[in-house]
Amino acid sequence: MWRLKNILLWNLMAAVIVLGQAWPNTKLASQSSSGLKADCLGNLMRLSMDEALAVGNQLVVEAINGTQCVLLTPTLAAQCGYSMESDPWGNTRIYMSLMGCFVDNKDDATFKIGLKLQMYSQRPSDVVTHEVNQTCSYTRWAPKEILCDRNYMEVSNYLMKANPQTKRPAQDQNVDSYLLEDSGASHGIWKMTFFTPEPVVMVPREAEQAGYSAMTTSNRLIMRSPYNTPETFSEDVAGIPMEVFKVSVYNKAESGLGIVNLAAACPTGGVLFTESVISWYIPRRMTPLMDGTFRIVEMHMGINGQRLDRSQMAARGYTLSTTDFHIVAEVPVGSPDGYYKSHAPEYQYYVTYTVEPMLEVLWRADGTQDDIKYKVLFPITTPLMPRPPQVEDYTVPEDGVFSVMLGGFFHDVELKNITFVTGVLTVEESNARGLIVQEHIYTNGTKGFSLQVSFNADVVLKTNPEPLVTTYSLPLTVGLIILPDGTSFAHEVTLQASLQDVVLPALTGTCDQKHFYVRVKYGSQDRNFETAVGMRQLTPDLAKAYKLQENRTHLILRVPYNAQDSNFELVSSVSIQARLDIVLWEPNNQWVLGDLSLACSFPLMTTKCYPNGTITAVAVKLESVPSLVPSQLTLKDRSCRPVFSNDRFAHFSFSADSCGTSRTFFDNYMVYQNEISLYHKVTAKTSPAEPGYRQTIYCYYMVNKTQTVAFSHKPRSDDPRAEIGTGLLMVQMRQAQDAAYQHFYKAEDYPLKKYLKDPLFFEVVLMQSTDPQLELIVENCWATLQEDRTSVPQWDIIVNSCENRDDTHVTVFNPVKDNIAMPSHVKRFSMRMFTFTNNNEVLRDQIYVHCDAVICNTNGPPDGICRGQCVHPTGTKGTKFQGLKGAKREQRSTESTHQWQLSSGPILLSN
Repeated sequence: MWRLKNILLWNLMAAVIVLGQAWPNTKLASQSSSGLKADCLGNLMRLSMDEALAVGNQLVVEAINGTQCVLLTPTLAAQCGYSMESDPWGNTRIYMSLMGCFVDNKDDATFKIGLKLQMYSQRPSDVVTHEVNQTCSYTRWAPKEILCDRNYMEVSNYLMKANPQTKRPAQDQNVDSYLLEDSGASHGIWKMTFFTPEPVVMVPREAEQAGYSAMTTSNRLIMRSPYNTPETFSEDVAGIPMEVFKVSVYNKAESGLGIVNLAAACPTGGVLFTESVISWYIPRRMTPLMDGTFRIVEMHMGINGQRLDRSQMAARGYTLSTTDFHIVAEVPVGSPDGYYKSHAPEYQYYVTYTVEPMLEVLWRADGTQDDIKYKVLFPITTPLMPRPPQVEDYTVPEDGVFSVMLGGFFHDVELKNITFVTGVLTVEESNARGLIVQEHIYTNGTKGFSLQVSFNADVVLKTNPEPLVTTYSLPLTVGLIILPDGTSFAHEVTLQASLQDVVLPALTGTCDQKHFYVRVKYGSQDRNFETAVGMRQLTPDLAKAYKLQENRTHLILRVPYNAQDSNFELVSSVSIQARLDIVLWEPNNQWVLGDLSLACSFPLMTTKCYPNGTITAVAVKLESVPSLVPSQLTLKDRSCRPVFSNDRFAHFSFSADSCGTSRTFFDNYMVYQNEISLYHKVTAKTSPAEPGYRQTIYCYYMVNKTQTVAFSHKPRSDDPRAEIGTGLLMVQMRQAQDAAYQHFYKAEDYPLKKYLKDPLFFEVVLMQSTDPQLELIVENCWATLQEDRTSVPQWDIIVNSCENRDDTHVTVFNPVKDNIAMPSHVKRFSMRMFTFTNNNEVLRDQIYVHCDAVICNTNGPPDGICRGQCVHPTGTKGTKFQGLKGAKREQRSTESTHQWQLSSGPILLSN
């Protein structure tokens, strides 16, 4: 049995398959089988096999020699005049010289050729066999003929006097017997001399072993040589590289020993390429083949061994012409007789075009009938030609669908997968998810792939370059594969489309007697915004305080009218007009998406008149006087100051016969009048920064009622006064557990553990004193890393009795409730937990808080810090959303006899 390594396997579309030691059972098919076609083409026979027969198979070719079959190895094929070519998809052509081995030659006129084709599929047991037998007739032999095929060169000469007793070997002999005549025979080829150009002498058996073939027929002497043998050489002819072999054959005949000089020259180059045309140059005068003067008698062009007439050439755009030195055949790139093949070196898309033109030339020596017929089959493949994929974006933004076509591919390219931002999907997976992928075949032989993706698909990215505009982006990486070799490559595409399709959130609001109610209906982008209430961002803590309620479509806030973030616009004796400003903004681009200014009137008794002559009044800080400090307001008598005040209200309580109250009568009423105002001491060099604050107080009493009130415009000399006493005053700073200041931490609870931005509530208290003429003022507070209050770095919390307004986390003074016996003896403030950093690195995960407190006599002159808590702010309050800015305190004095130094901590930052 033959071993597989000795068989010529032309792989068409399958991987290598290892067969068993014995031949499996075969199925025999006749020559008429569909997909096989044999043609006689002059001195060649061509067998064409359709790809349908070859797909998934391996092909083994055997030459039929009588009752035997001879396996054609690549070496034997070139030696015996057989060649084969196959495109990547299995379309196969086998060419056989009519002067080749194993051909039944009848008088150089009738030629019978037999081939056996065996198709091996992926299962070695399944073998399909085709036998092809073809008879060709050819009598138009020229005295000398040269045939150049892809793997061999052949030359045959007419023998003037053939010896009739010279016989060809019997057809059923071994290959060694009928390839060459035995050098010991009385007639036939005796020896041969090759010119390299140095002479090399061989007898027939030596030539056969070297890969050459030499034989005689009834009328002709044939010599055949593969390319690139030791006895062939290269020669440049008219600028065209040629492979040449020359040999002198010594032939014994009855009439004596004859010498026949043979030469063959076949082109190995001479092709020029442009993007649209292949130009093939062949020397017009083939100097290795001829001496003297020759002229061209006939000249024909063909494709795949088949001669074409002029109309066929014109229809294909082929031309055949001559110059002084060359015969020029031109073939358009992309003609239907060739094929394109895709490639992807370095993952870029390229193509080559392959075509096999044929040239036939008949030369004749001047004045003679010595003709030389020359035939060349010359497969040509262009260099790699870049073909960047063509991207056509057919997206209409108003349709809400990306539509793109990726084209310019040839038929051997298939779409394998698409990589989206969410992952890789095959074509089937893409279609199953509603991402429509389709293949399109065009009449020019190319193909494309279309993709349609909805703007709402999860593979689409969305950004907003403008508040009302959405930009949709679809980045793709299209994975492609080239058949049949399976080479992969990819092409990246990014599609973009913009639509003015954003629906902004809508704000509405209402009020009741105590609250603002704000409703925000989400827009098309859900809750993609931040909310500012007044000047503060709506944090989780603030949202909790304002009773935030929300669902998938909207949110609702309930804000008390007297909340810190509202603004007071107008006040009367029975009501107050307040306004709440809400701003929605997009945090990334700082776009304002919506705003609402909701103004309402709320019931508020600013003046109350009691039967015993006591009058209470409330002064309100209005938006029109932003720098007003309510604690600085007084009645007409400048010594009558508020009994309680904070940053928005000042509460007065006085008797009708004090504080400069005036009295008038009309009808049955007695009217008491006073005025709350801000006193400005105007000099020639100073002027009030804002218009003066005025709020008039009226109390009406019916004269005929029995209630009476003592009145005097000046204090009476017998008014009771408090005796000045002595005693030890104590000041304490402690930290509350909640905003209501109901529970406080004990010494054993330290160190406290807090998360970043957790609220910290502090209280400073004057202990064991019931003197209403004393007031506690918190002068300065700051934080350090160390327990030492003088250590650095430091961060200011309260500066000169006011919160550090340059801090983005503003310290807040919290009001002291009326249920406290001595509100002026207590100060409360809150801040957010923070940590010291340097270049975004936490220096230490704990802080200590230190304060300086001062005890002031309210009856004394209001100088310095004793003017009140935060009477003269140290900085101008900036907007909440500006960048962080630090504040620095002046060097503190610790020498004051009324100053207490307090500390709290440590407070640890919890991870």
